[in-house]
Amino acid sequence: MKEQLQQYAAYNIWANKVLLERIAKLPEEKIMQEIPSSFPSVYKTLLHMWQAEDIWYKRMKLEENITPLSETFTGTFAEAVNGFAKQNQTWKEWVDNANDIQLTHVFAFVRNKEQYKTRVNDMLLHVFNHGTYHRGQLVTMLRQLGETDKIPSTDFVTWVRLKK
Repeated sequence: MKEQLQQYAAYNIWANKVLLERIAKLPEEKIMQEIPSSFPSVYKTLLHMWQAEDIWYKRMKLEENITPLSETFTGTFAEAVNGFAKQNQTWKEWVDNANDIQLTHVFAFVRNKEQYKTRVNDMLLHVFNHGTYHRGQLVTMLRQLGETDKIPSTDFVTWVRLKK
């Protein structure tokens, strides 16, 4: 289990990096342009991805009264990319250093006044899968913006092949 989670953590870093490097080549207007999607712009989609990873990490660390990044972060796209990359790296380091007890630990948290319990390894799979879902949305958004050239593949199998 740990080895697979380490793979997903490393893959998450790589996939976010290659896609966000492509997006960073866009003019600021396109990054902020409203597009029909789950979140109304490339920038807001990235902010959501970072926010979700940040919230899950804080929940796992049993922090209470978590303030979502969307309520406090006012930085640029480049600053959001850097913050998100640091969060991705934090996950990788945590997984690399975790033992089996930490990975199967059940933690509790409250969301919308309702209490939940989740095993850490299940939450980690959710976090990495969540990133994959929104990277797919970002690719679609690039196409909607007319940016069809040089969109990198962020498929897990692409990462696996590059490692060999």
